Amino acid sequence: SNMKLILVFSALFGASLCLETFVGALGKLSAEHAFPNQIYFPSSFQLDFWLNPSTPSLPVDVRIPFNSLQAVKVFLESNNIEYSILIEDLQVVLDEEKQDMARSQQRERSSNTFNYGAYHSLAAIYEELDNIAQEHSSIVSKLKIGESYEKRPLYVLKFSTGGTNRPAIWIDAGIHSREWVTQASAVWIANKIASDYGSDPSITSLLKKMDIFLLAVTNPDGYEFTQTKNRMWRKTRSKIQGSLCVGVDPNRNWDAGFGGPGASNNPCSDSYHGPSANSEVEVKSIVDFIKNHGNTVAFLTLHSYSQLLMYPYGYKCTKPADYAELVRPAASSVRSLYGTAYKVGSICSTIYQASGGSIDWSYDYGIKYSFAFELRDTGSYGFLLPASQIIPTAEETWLGLKTIMEHVRDNTY
Repeated sequence: SNMKLILVFSALFGASLCLETFVGALGKLSAEHAFPNQIYFPSSFQLDFWLNPSTPSLPVDVRIPFNSLQAVKVFLESNNIEYSILIEDLQVVLDEEKQDMARSQQRERSSNTFNYGAYHSLAAIYEELDNIAQEHSSIVSKLKIGESYEKRPLYVLKFSTGGTNRPAIWIDAGIHSREWVTQASAVWIANKIASDYGSDPSITSLLKKMDIFLLAVTNPDGYEFTQTKNRMWRKTRSKIQGSLCVGVDPNRNWDAGFGGPGASNNPCSDSYHGPSANSEVEVKSIVDFIKNHGNTVAFLTLHSYSQLLMYPYGYKCTKPADYAELVRPAASSVRSLYGTAYKVGSICSTIYQASGGSIDWSYDYGIKYSFAFELRDTGSYGFLLPASQIIPTAEETWLGLKTIMEHVRDNTY
């Protein structure tokens, strides 16, 4: 059968002292029924699957190291797999992103303001969370809910108008560290909630009844690593007993079908599930926090990319009660602003079976409104979404989140 693949070509010349370079490209392989289940790429190719759906209608995005390029092309052509190249040379895009950040930092230093339309260091994000909490201290407080493997604080902003044991909404971003538009959107959203309280009737009525907890950087070690060493890093940075490879996929580490399909038991894999459920302190800190805050009624998580709005399950393909009716309006809200189209469905039916994910855990724990967003785009830039798209992405995502939160508000007693 005629299959299409999307390639991201890139060469890896990793120097441990400086930022790893990625020379090469990103490409798209279009998948017909059997792909990629029946095609095994030799591990010597060292492919990095950016998007690896099991559904036949969705193409696969894969980053290919420069030195594997010729071999991969030969392999694809001999297997009749169609492909297109999305990004010719990833390093060019990475260099642009870096220059962009440097310019923006200079402007911020001279104007002493935080630019929400730019990517930032972890330190700058944490400083801005502090500023938001200080400027809006009547409704925002900053909680430290734990520490990462490398002892970085996990900061949650709590938006609350007081009261005790109020129904709470949990929102997190950046569990996969290379998904930069999520952390950036979360900071924009934090500022949006804080500054629009009192003037926006929707936010005002939400906070009259419920609290919102927002964790903007769920995987700070990984984020720091993407900023300083390897832009493509996805996992945590924990050391694995008996392996030279580092890190666990924190979204395969939850106690929901742990170790099942769609999670790897190879510590070197990008989807390695870890030695046991909740082995990652970043995951355990959230689990403990939710368990100690008895009244969490919604659990919303931000990922990128592929423009999806998903409900459980990922670890099995049986559907929970059909939440499409709830998330369709949210997808329409997202689309209403800039026309960005989101696909709606369960994790298993929309992308792939994946075990140990956060919203499966929260749903099974009893949090009925558990949803995952995959933000922009659909692969033109993938994880390297230009900073110019941060604010539009955050704005439309906020509309989707707000639609869900309003539903929760009106259906929670």
